[in-house]
Amino acid sequence: MSGDTATARVAAGERETAAREAARRTVAAVRRRDRRRTGAVTAALVLAVLAVFTAALALGEFGVPVPEVVRSLAGPLFGRAAWESEFFVLDVRLPRVLTGVLTGAAFGLSGALFQSLIRNPLASPDIIGITSGASAAAVVCVLPLGLSGMAVSCGALAGALVTAALIYLLAWRRGVSGYRLVLVGIGIAAVLSSLISYLMTTTQVSDAQRALEWLTGSLDGRGWPHAGTLALCLVPLLPATALLSRSLRVLRFGDDTAAGLGVRVESRRLALLAVAVALAAVATAAAGPVPFVALVSAPIARGLQRGRGAALTAAALVGAVLMPASDFLGRHLFGSTELPVGVVTGVVGAPYLLLTLATTNRSGHGG
Repeated sequence: MSGDTATARVAAGERETAAREAARRTVAAVRRRDRRRTGAVTAALVLAVLAVFTAALALGEFGVPVPEVVRSLAGPLFGRAAWESEFFVLDVRLPRVLTGVLTGAAFGLSGALFQSLIRNPLASPDIIGITSGASAAAVVCVLPLGLSGMAVSCGALAGALVTAALIYLLAWRRGVSGYRLVLVGIGIAAVLSSLISYLMTTTQVSDAQRALEWLTGSLDGRGWPHAGTLALCLVPLLPATALLSRSLRVLRFGDDTAAGLGVRVESRRLALLAVAVALAAVATAAAGPVPFVALVSAPIARGLQRGRGAALTAAALVGAVLMPASDFLGRHLFGSTELPVGVVTGVVGAPYLLLTLATTNRSGHGG
C-alpha cells in the first residue's frame, strides 16, 4: 500500500512539473509573439514618420525631388543640392516639419501617460484642462500684455504648469482618484474657457485675431527657435519618461497591488503626472493647443499592439505621424486655402471623442 502511495505521489509530482513547464513555455511564446508584434508596429510607425517627413519637405509650391531633399539634409556627404532646394528644405520647411513631429510625439506620449495613470480613455491634457491653462495664459500675454513670439510660448508653458498644479491640489483627498481628477480638470477648463471668451470679446478685433490664430493651434511661422527649444526640453523629459514608466506597469493594476509590491504609489504617480504635464506644456507652447492628438494617439497605438500595456513608444510615434500629416493636409488639401493644423485634428478627433463617450456610457463606467 505504501508503495502505491509513493508511486502516486511521484506521478502527481511529474504531472505538476509538466504542467508548470507547459505554462512556462506558453508564457514565453506569448511574450515572444508580443515582442515581435511590438517590433513590427514600431518599425512600421517609424517608416510612416519618415514618409510623412519626406513628403512634407518635398511637396509644396516649389517642389523638391526626394534625392535633392536627401542631399539637402545630408550636406556634402552625398553632394550638395541646388541652393534653391536647400533654401526651401532647410530654411522654410524643415523647422516647421520638425516642430510638428516633436510636438506630435510629445502630445501622444503625454496622452498615453495620462490615460494609463488615470485609467480613463478621456484623460488627455486637452480634455482635463492642461491646454486650457496654456491657452488662457497665452491670451493674457497677447491681449492685456501685448506680447508676441517666444514670450507667448513661455507664458503658455507657465500657464499649463500652474493649471496642472491647481487641478492636482483640488483633486487631492488623501490621494488622487482618476475619476475626480478628470472632473476637476473639466471644471477648471470651463472656467478658463470663460476667461478666454471674456478677454476675446472685450478687446479690439485685430488683437482678438492674433489671439485666435494661436488658440486654433498652428505650425505656421514656426522656425528654428521653436524647434530647437522644444528639442532641448524633450532631451530630459524622454529619458525621465522611460525611467518612470517601469512603475507604470505596476500602477495599472491598482494602488493596493502596487503598494503591496513595494511601490510608493503617490510619489510615483505625482512624478509621472509631472512628466505628462511637462510634455503637454512644451508641445502646447510650441504649436498652440492642438486638439485631440493626445487623446487619439494612445488608443490607436494600443489597437495596433492589440492592447498590450501602455504602448508609450507607439503612442509617441502615432502622434509624430498625426501632427505633420494633419499639417500637410491642411496646407495642400484645399488648394490656395490653408487650414491650421488644429482645424484638421479637430475634424478627425471630434467623432472619436463622441464615439468614446457613447461607448463609455454603454459600458456603464468611466474608468
